[in-house]
Amino acid sequence: MTVPSSIVLFSLRSLLQLEVLVWLVGVPVLVIALVILALQYRQHKALKFDLKLLSKVKVHSVEYDLVLKAMKLAIWRLDVSTRVFSFDTDYRDNNDSVVIPPGTTIDDIIDHVAPEYQDMVRSGYDDLLSGKIDVFHAQYQMQVPHTDRTYWSESFATIDKRDNQGNPLSVVGTLMRIDQQKEIESALMDAVYHAEESDRLKSAFLANISHEIRTPLNAIVGFSDVLPMVESDEERQNLINLIKQNNTQLLRIFDDIVSMSKLEARGAGELKKSTFELGQLFKELTDKYRLQADEKGLGIVVAQEEMLPMLTTDRDRVREILNQYLNNAIKFTTAGQVTLGCTEQEGKWHIYVQDTGKGIPQEMCNEHLFERFVKVDEFIPGTGLGLSICRSMALTLNGEVGVESKLNEGSTFWLDLDKA
Repeated sequence: MTVPSSIVLFSLRSLLQLEVLVWLVGVPVLVIALVILALQYRQHKALKFDLKLLSKVKVHSVEYDLVLKAMKLAIWRLDVSTRVFSFDTDYRDNNDSVVIPPGTTIDDIIDHVAPEYQDMVRSGYDDLLSGKIDVFHAQYQMQVPHTDRTYWSESFATIDKRDNQGNPLSVVGTLMRIDQQKEIESALMDAVYHAEESDRLKSAFLANISHEIRTPLNAIVGFSDVLPMVESDEERQNLINLIKQNNTQLLRIFDDIVSMSKLEARGAGELKKSTFELGQLFKELTDKYRLQADEKGLGIVVAQEEMLPMLTTDRDRVREILNQYLNNAIKFTTAGQVTLGCTEQEGKWHIYVQDTGKGIPQEMCNEHLFERFVKVDEFIPGTGLGLSICRSMALTLNGEVGVESKLNEGSTFWLDLDKA
């Protein structure tokens, strides 16, 4: 059977139309599919980049927080237009620190600053917010809310953002408690002051000690040279007495220097406790100073001698303290008497040396009097070490020393020891 030619032509025409239709529809679809795939690939690549960036930001945030915690910082921000504070983080570890609630203005914060620092802090922030300065740093005291306590705070602040004209838009800053730092600074300042004061006093001591030594030494040498030429027994005895007095003074100076040097070099050393009669110690001391007191027309007595107690402590150190007290009492007393005594006060033995001398100004009757190289009267010979030695000795005995005095009426130097 023969197929008509018209049918064959129709079939060929249909196939050609179908192929053209496939190309017309398929090519755009393929192009669209390729575009979609390309977009998806780009999105996938961007997402991977964002995830990688996010992971880096997370690591940075952990490190950032760790630094803040280690330094115990608080991070705050300030909007310049509204002057409102906000805290980002606060790692200060003190419960009484001033915390900034939302909506707090800079003026509210300054109200919590101690009054003597408010003007300084306000001026600094005004200059920062107006753009006059780029960085503000200050240390000041903050008032703890609802109390009379204060604490030290240190603040750093800098401009974070600016507008097109360069005016500040926001400020970022830190707060940190620095109480411990201030305590260390104060201790260092005190140490520097005491070191400078000690150096000044030692310089004055070295400048004066040559005079203190030379005066009695010159007298001893001079009177010794004259002594063989004196024929009168009375004059000879006067010269011998003067030589003895200057010899005693010279020995006293060297004793003070040696005692202080020992205390500085080795400390007080080991206590040698013993039980002894205070009355017997008083007798030894009065016998020692009797001649010196008689030469000045002074009496030297013991109060309530029959009631003096037994002591258990280092006898030599108690003797050294009373020896210093008696030497000063006789030196500064021109009339009257010197009295040794002991009473019981608040569970302690109150041992004292009382004189009727020139007295000490009230403003000098304090701890400063017992410091090294301090002298009440610069015109009277002496090293200024005696009372300092007394205080050092008393501390080794767990005791205390002090003075009570009225100008032109006399002084009472005392030593308090535990009864045990």
